[in-house]
Formats: sequence, structure tokens, C-alpha cells
Amino acid sequence: MTDRGRGNNEQGLQEEFAQFSVGGQRVYGMLHRPPGASGAHGHPSVILLHGFTGSRTSDHRIFPLFSRLLAGRGVASLRFDFRGSGESQGDFSEMTVSREVEDTAAAFEYMRRQPDLDPERVMLLGFSMGGLVAALAAPQVRPHRLALWAPALPDLWLPMLRGGFLPATITDHGGWPLGREFLQEVTRTRPLDAAAGWGGEARVFHGDADRTCPPEWGVRYAQALHCDAVAIPGAGHTFDSLEQTELLFRETARFLTGQ
Repeated sequence: MTDRGRGNNEQGLQEEFAQFSVGGQRVYGMLHRPPGASGAHGHPSVILLHGFTGSRTSDHRIFPLFSRLLAGRGVASLRFDFRGSGESQGDFSEMTVSREVEDTAAAFEYMRRQPDLDPERVMLLGFSMGGLVAALAAPQVRPHRLALWAPALPDLWLPMLRGGFLPATITDHGGWPLGREFLQEVTRTRPLDAAAGWGGEARVFHGDADRTCPPEWGVRYAQALHCDAVAIPGAGHTFDSLEQTELLFRETARFLTGQ
């Protein structure tokens, strides 16, 4: 169930609007394809998962810029809005971690059906809450490689439980209608356990000045995944300088392309 509009950016890299259904709701995204022949097995690819209250562009366009860089290196990518976020259908009040894991699984099914893409080399990258979702989804979707950018832990949302109690209904989180079910579920998730049980190739990338998701969280993910943690010097949660972004892109691309 796909419906794509094709377009080319200024570098000649193919970019296609992508959509698929989950639970009767439409999920919208952008598929980036490398130029040129795909070879006998097809291009490798990576699915990008955005963070809490984010979208498929992410902060300072970090997702589309990285997708275009990867396409120039022969790696396709899909960046999409989770249901209830960005332009996808659904309401944010319905958003839960388990729903985002379902969206991730549907995205893998979508990518594994694409012509000229290798169904065995679909990778996964999650940023912030997307990193938590990626860790939980990995045992199910079996990515070829797993990359986490500044991954969140359930501790991030504990301050929202005033006095340790769940809100009775929807919480107004800066204009976002945050559902009670999300807070009830996210604090009970065990992303580190899921990461420890996965066993595939992984790498964690974390700013060493991150005050939203402390770098110690990245180290804990790396320990669970038995992989390296790459520190981005001076970087906060969203890697807010050109130098930091360049380093993040370079090191992540090296990992995803097996260099």
C-alpha cells in the first residue's frame, strides 16, 4: 500500500514521498535513493527515527541533510513521522512507545519491499526517544546495523509524574496533548534489556555536554549493546554546531557503510 511522488534534488539524488498504513492510519515520510546502479543485491538502507515531539526533519534539518549525505555514499534512507507527529495521521495524545515500535516494524516492511534495495541490509538509526524505540524494536525488526544518537532512557519522563502519580487525563506539554497511557508505559519500558538481548552490530553517538539525555546514558546503552560509544566533544542534545554535526555525520556514515 504505497503512493509515492518522485523528485530529484539539486545533486541528482532521487527523493520520493513515501507512505504506508499502520492501524488504519497513514504514515508519511521521505525515501532517499542513491544515484546509479544498485548492484546485484540492491543498495543498503537505513530507517531514521525521530525524537519526542519531533518530526522527520528533526532539529536544524539534521535528518534530511544526513539522508542526502548517505545517498551520495550509496546508502538509501527512509525518514518518516511517527503517527501523531509531523504530517502523519493520528493524534499526539494517542502516541505511545509501543505504537512507535509498530510504526518502525511497518517501516521495515515497507523498505524490504522496495525495488533496488537489499532487504537483508536495512539498518536502523534512532535519535533521543527514537533511540529508545530503536533499541526496543531491534529484536523484532532485526536491523543489519543499529546506530543510536543521544538515546533516551525512561528516566527522562519521570519528572512528569508529579508526586509519583500518573495524571488523570491528558497533560498539556507545551501545547502537545500528552496522553496518560504514554507516561504509564514509557516508565515501564526496558530498552537496555532489549539492547542487551539483541546481539547485532551497533554503535552509540552522544554529545559529551548533553543535559537532556546525559552522556552516561549513551555509555549504558553501549555497555548493553557491547559496542563502542563515540563522544561528540562539546555537543549538547541536538548537536547544535556545524563542527559537531559534521563529526556526527562522518562517524555515523563510517559505521553504517562498514568502514
